Amino acid sequence: MKTLYPLFFKPILKDYVWGGRYLAELGRDLPESGRAAESWEISGHDDGMTKVLNGIHAGKNLQELLEQLGTDLVGNRNKWALDRRKFPLLVKLLDANKRLSVQVHPDDAYAQANEGNELGKTEMWVVLHANPNAAIIYGLERSLTLEELREAISEGGLESCLHCVPIKVGDHICVPAGTLHAILEGAVVAEIQQNSNTTYRVFDWDRMGSDGKPRPLHVDKALDVINYQQVGLGLQAPEVIEEKRFWRRERLCQNRYFTVERIITSAEVQYSGICDGSTMEIWGVLSGSAVIAGEYLEAVRFCLLPAALGSYVINVSANSVLLRVYTGP
Repeated sequence: MKTLYPLFFKPILKDYVWGGRYLAELGRDLPESGRAAESWEISGHDDGMTKVLNGIHAGKNLQELLEQLGTDLVGNRNKWALDRRKFPLLVKLLDANKRLSVQVHPDDAYAQANEGNELGKTEMWVVLHANPNAAIIYGLERSLTLEELREAISEGGLESCLHCVPIKVGDHICVPAGTLHAILEGAVVAEIQQNSNTTYRVFDWDRMGSDGKPRPLHVDKALDVINYQQVGLGLQAPEVIEEKRFWRRERLCQNRYFTVERIITSAEVQYSGICDGSTMEIWGVLSGSAVIAGEYLEAVRFCLLPAALGSYVINVSANSVLLRVYTGP
């Protein structure tokens, strides 16, 4: 019986104060009333383990699958994560109906020293929906020292230190660990990130949490990990790496943890690849549709291809946008 095949997962919804109802428009099963801030699409984190929907592994969560399949699932480029019993990545959808806190994430070394066996958090976003005035906080507006930023926070002057960048549908944003950031209201994004749930809040816009109390801040840790060299950041254009008559492949972000590519089609195309044991691949349909190994994948959905799967073929419909995520060059 075939143990390696394309894997689909049941998303897990998370309710935070900044969420809304937009994820229902993306096919997520929201409660009749209330909100959803995040949909964890593929997750092996203790705070939300997604379970397999299809095939002989149906019902298993991602951690169980990792322990059973090991490098056959994640690939030898992710052996470092396997040695820590971690699935390396986490895929989310975020509905920023209200603005997120101004925050920063640590790198692996700081997380391991201060957060147990937690990974650091390098992430990236692709904008799926944006209101006319949608924007993000992306680094610092001007050069500041740790002491100057601490003073700005304590005296209520942080907002003037934050660099704001407008965003629109289709934009992508690479967010390395240490980047001071926030998604502001009116945006929905797909997020690819390390498998971590560690966030150091610097400022939460003086609002109350769902319990009527201010949400905790983590200023000291945040000041430890902020990259003070990130001043006046701008969005980067995608790098076209392959262009055919009916489709184009672009590189959006590349770092030691993941590479994210985008495939855009203008007609029906067939994409062939191979999972040769070096890395798993995660495919997501952002618009249009695709068929992977006979399984229909609509927008907005994701699929995990095990690293040792071998050859695969994806049939993509016209006018589709797909993401491909893997580890390595």
